[in-house]
Amino acid sequence: MSLNIGINMDKMGIHLPIIRAINYRFGFIGVGNMGGALAKAASRSTKQILLCDNDVEKAVALGRQIGCEFADSHSVVAECEYVFLGVKPQMMADMLGEIKKTLEKNPDVILVSMAAGLSIETIRKMAGGDYKVIRIMPNLPVEVGEGEILYTTSENVTKPELGKFLNLMKHAGQLTAMPENLMDAGCALSGCGPAFVFKFIRGLAQGASEAGIDMEIALPLAIQTVIGAAAMLESNTDRIDKMIDNVCSPGGSTIEGVKSLDASGVEKAISDAVVASYNRNVELGQS
Repeated sequence: MSLNIGINMDKMGIHLPIIRAINYRFGFIGVGNMGGALAKAASRSTKQILLCDNDVEKAVALGRQIGCEFADSHSVVAECEYVFLGVKPQMMADMLGEIKKTLEKNPDVILVSMAAGLSIETIRKMAGGDYKVIRIMPNLPVEVGEGEILYTTSENVTKPELGKFLNLMKHAGQLTAMPENLMDAGCALSGCGPAFVFKFIRGLAQGASEAGIDMEIALPLAIQTVIGAAAMLESNTDRIDKMIDNVCSPGGSTIEGVKSLDASGVEKAISDAVVASYNRNVELGQS
């Protein structure tokens, strides 16, 4: 896999800027769903960002959207303080192998890995040196400033370097320190969790649709219901069991729905989904 996007660009009518000797804060190698979401979040703090992707048009379009420049992977590594490695775990070794010589010329660069299952030690081995690494596990809501980013660092990342990173990413949402041995589990919850929540919301809306409400109305109702319930849970010190009881009146309609959920084993199914995602994260780290 090559992410050196400087080739054959003239044929596409796209011209890379001449990278000036200035201090770019962030560089992104790979701007797919997650990389692009993080770039959007970062752009709310700084425009000193370089973007790189195999899909040149995607990188160009994103750059125009968020007011940032695009470049090839070697320029990203050479010119940026923090370089986000936004490729799939299976592609990480090849990508880092391609930029290894450029990394050697910029040993102070801080690599930011979001690859599920790949430890800091693994990233360093692939990169060929004891580089500074910030390992993060973000989720897609970072794009709208309501995300969760779990993070841990290699021992040579200084407090000021981490502090600057956290400050620049503050518009992504919440950032939570996590021991590396728990990163795979954390990713299964907050990283994969939005998909599980989306399915739950769709189920709410589909139930309302079966009861006679058009989906165009039911979906916004379901979304707001989840937003309100989450906000109430966040601001309340009561246990979840008590919160559930507060909504349920004896002999009422809510308790009948809760009984149906319990009979279907919904909570166990959700728990199993998190465990399945965790197991896959572990597998990715072993492959």
